Amino acid sequence: MEEQGELTFMELMLRMVNNILAHLKLCVAIVVVPTLLVFVLVMWVLQPVYRASAIITPPSNDGSIGSGISNFIKSDKSAGGMLGSLLNFSAQNETDVVWTIFNSWELHFQVIEHFDLVKHYKFKGKFAADMLKEFRKNFVFDYNDENMFEVSIEDEDYHLAAEIVDFMLDKADSAYNAYKTAQARQSRIYLQQRLDSCTKELNKLLKKFAKFQADNNFYDPDIQMESTIKYLSELQTKREDLSLEMEYEKEDRGEGSKRYDQLHKRYEGVNKALTGTLSGKNKEVGIVSLKKSPELAAEYMQYKAEIKVLEAMYQMLMAQSEEMRLAETKMLKNLHILEPPWENDKKVFPKRGIMLVFTVMISSLLALVVCTLLEKIKNEPKGSVLTQEINKLKSAIRHR
Repeated sequence: MEEQGELTFMELMLRMVNNILAHLKLCVAIVVVPTLLVFVLVMWVLQPVYRASAIITPPSNDGSIGSGISNFIKSDKSAGGMLGSLLNFSAQNETDVVWTIFNSWELHFQVIEHFDLVKHYKFKGKFAADMLKEFRKNFVFDYNDENMFEVSIEDEDYHLAAEIVDFMLDKADSAYNAYKTAQARQSRIYLQQRLDSCTKELNKLLKKFAKFQADNNFYDPDIQMESTIKYLSELQTKREDLSLEMEYEKEDRGEGSKRYDQLHKRYEGVNKALTGTLSGKNKEVGIVSLKKSPELAAEYMQYKAEIKVLEAMYQMLMAQSEEMRLAETKMLKNLHILEPPWENDKKVFPKRGIMLVFTVMISSLLALVVCTLLEKIKNEPKGSVLTQEINKLKSAIRHR
């Protein structure tokens, strides 16, 4: 037998066309019947599914509860850092809370109960967890391309899908508001405790400072030191003047003169006043001892610094406590909806065009294979291996 050479592309195409034409009715049946079945399936059997969705903005701390204290905390990396860790003021934390609320089983069971989805889905199971899985198959909560939250529900009733999304947005906002209120309450309680503690410490420190000032007659270091030095300078100048006059009087009239005696008494008085001032005997009139003044000034400045810190802390805690008190009582809409849900009647399933095109392509390919196989069997010599195998297959089928 003469061996056949390799077929060219044109010869191969013509052979395929001839095979199809030889079994045209069978080929048409293989293509048309599945296509009609799929058409009936997508048009009247499969229930169409619709999608309702909404887009909301992730929460932000800018201008929200605790923004003031958050800024204060960020400026302090020691004590402020611990306070920030306690109050959990972070944008990421707020986003995680919203994510948890939307994916929580509490919210999903509220939806199932409110819309009677057990009946709507015709659920035949016995376990609530299975019903929850059934609902979550139709629920999507994720980021979109613009990093916004997108909530989607798929259902056979597009009116119901939009209502479910609306319901979830309302309940999630209420839950988030309750979280924020509870957060503000916890923060207010903490701040109030710190405020009470700060008030006690400040009052105690003010009393100690007042006692220190009264005991040491030390009220204003700058003014008192300036006055003391000026007073000592005047005494020193007067004593030197009196000493010169005494020397002059001694040389002129001698130590026994009345003038010398007066000058000597005045000198002793000035010297006594100078010695007393240096030893701190005139503290009742605001004159301080130079020996004790550095120690008193240091203690005075320490008191003033501690009082200044406590006063600043008190003012900050008072302002933030009032802010938390207001935040605890107000109820605002925190989840801002950029794109509200609407009754979208465009089907997301089944994809009629895609399913029909896919069916036609697969059935056409199958028809080509069947027609080619039949022609191959028809033209095969009777004594060939293929013919023998086909005869065995036919025999096995008959005996069944």
